[in-house]
Amino acid sequence: MTATAEMQTPRVVRANPDEFEALLAASGDALVVLYMWGPDCPNCDFFASRFPALLDALSGVAVTFAKVDVYQYPELARKYGVYGIPHFLFFKGGRKVGKMSEFRGDAFFLSVVREQA
Repeated sequence: MTATAEMQTPRVVRANPDEFEALLAASGDALVVLYMWGPDCPNCDFFASRFPALLDALSGVAVTFAKVDVYQYPELARKYGVYGIPHFLFFKGGRKVGKMSEFRGDAFFLSVVREQA
């Protein structure tokens, strides 16, 4: 695998609010998706069951997913006005450029991430 392909492998990192802000600051123009979830959330569990296949389908797309438990860090949910989970916010250059407020299936999720990237 080339260095370029390695850089474009989707990455998933668990983050707290400070780590998320640092990730944004260091991301340049690469896409960062703030993936907000919570334990004991049936919709989050369903998305989590699909996430490995979605990551495989996103191979070659330069994207980092910052996974944040909103019950552990509710300040991020408040900051971005999130009322339902799972919830996805898209950032480029440290700025919010879009959102997806629910998981509407694989095809829709993949099309939105690819469009934002």
